[in-house]
Amino acid sequence: MKRSCAVVCFLILMSLAVGTQQSTSQSLPNNLDAYVESVQKEFEVPGIGLAIVKDGKVLLAKGYGIRKLGETAAVDDRTLFGIASNSKAFTATALGILVEEGKIEWDAPVVRYLPWFQLSDPYVTRELTIRDLLVHRSGLGLGAGDLLWWPASTYNRKDIAKRLRFLPLVRSFRSTYAYDNVLYLIAGEVIEAVSGQTWEDFVAARILAKVGMTDSNVRHSDATGGGNVAATHASIEGKVRPVAPFISDNTNPAGGINASARDMAKWMMVQLDSGRVAGGANLFSPRTTVQLWSIVTPVPIGNPPPELSALKANFNGYALGFGVRDYRGYKLVSHTGGLPGYVSKVALIPELKLGVAVLTNQESGEAFESITYYGLDNLIGAPKTDWLEGFKKLRARNESMIANAEKQTTSKRDTTSRPPLPLASYAGTYNDPWYGDVTIKLVDRKLVLSMNPTPSMVGDLEHWQYGTFVVRWRDRELRADAFVIFSLNPDGSVDQVKMKAVSPATDFSFDFHDLLLKPVKRDAR
Repeated sequence: MKRSCAVVCFLILMSLAVGTQQSTSQSLPNNLDAYVESVQKEFEVPGIGLAIVKDGKVLLAKGYGIRKLGETAAVDDRTLFGIASNSKAFTATALGILVEEGKIEWDAPVVRYLPWFQLSDPYVTRELTIRDLLVHRSGLGLGAGDLLWWPASTYNRKDIAKRLRFLPLVRSFRSTYAYDNVLYLIAGEVIEAVSGQTWEDFVAARILAKVGMTDSNVRHSDATGGGNVAATHASIEGKVRPVAPFISDNTNPAGGINASARDMAKWMMVQLDSGRVAGGANLFSPRTTVQLWSIVTPVPIGNPPPELSALKANFNGYALGFGVRDYRGYKLVSHTGGLPGYVSKVALIPELKLGVAVLTNQESGEAFESITYYGLDNLIGAPKTDWLEGFKKLRARNESMIANAEKQTTSKRDTTSRPPLPLASYAGTYNDPWYGDVTIKLVDRKLVLSMNPTPSMVGDLEHWQYGTFVVRWRDRELRADAFVIFSLNPDGSVDQVKMKAVSPATDFSFDFHDLLLKPVKRDAR
């Protein structure tokens, strides 16, 4: 999951670096607070939760800033933030616990535990293992199927799981890395099938409670429960403001946990100590740690921009709920997370028993990256890098690229063209087998498109050129306007409809580009 894809996805795939190992420090830099506050100001982040651990000790668990713009309540070490896809490590750990109990096997087929489970290819259905659920190599495309739950849909978790059999595979099985969320939903179903507990109950009782994460909870919807919770913020049409949180619980196994800096410190220490919790008991054994941190799916290595050259990697891959790369001569185990108004990062250097977690209530990947690497560098004695300036330049470059792409798209528009059909001829119901129905109605001589399973996705169709329209979603917080492209039959009737994001900044989880809509019913009007 998600926000802001243009920056966060780049950072996920680019990390991380190599260099000469330095002597490590046991203390935090004196100017850490001032640095965090400068990052907040530069990237307009109202509130941050920061946790740093080293050698089994909490060096810092602290809040910065405010929970919500326009209000005075401060973020502290117990303020909850949605950690989004950093929840995936909890799902992988839960499966590891069940492996140790002999209830599942990492390399056993999913259909052994969920006989009803199907993907579109019978061979992949038969061969897909528990391990495969976690490592983004199934053959599904990037973010495939996310539209079944994102934005909040009318489908429940089992509806989504059973619709995956209609979702086309776009790559060969186990050949290519492509990040997905929906197979973590299936992992949650496996946990329920073999343990008799829902994912939520299992993770709350078997992980959070045992780790001592007493502030944290396991549902997206808990973000609206009141109390010491950071409000969600994002830049909407150029201005940072509060936005509605994501509250659907369909995909909690992929991203539903809300946690505090204090609790994330406890979580990192358990991970860094091979599963031992306070008091010496084992949540899981060292052999599960080996599984969680061993690369399964290689991830392509790119070249970072010059100002972030320290992020050059020699190896990069995805393990079980964690990414694994190198940074300044050390193995780095990390993940990011993103939801509307929340983005975060967890970074662990196992060799040094060092961990940094940054939780934020604004969608700035540059902010959490700047703080993460500043914290790591100071504790490993690395050469000085101006991370804030580097990520500031990266943000400016990405914003310029997006603006240029949008400008280029507009420049190619033929504004003199007209729709090939009368507007009434486009009205009707269209269906895609994996998603469901999309309805287009003629209302007051204008076309209105509704994504029926996704109530918030209602928008007005504006003619763009020829047979292409743009849907402008009425909920402007979606930030996902899309081209709607009609193809015609020889007789002039609509044959099919496809959709494509207008802006390259659109979050990849709006996978309406995977839809192939066919008319099923003409509007009677």
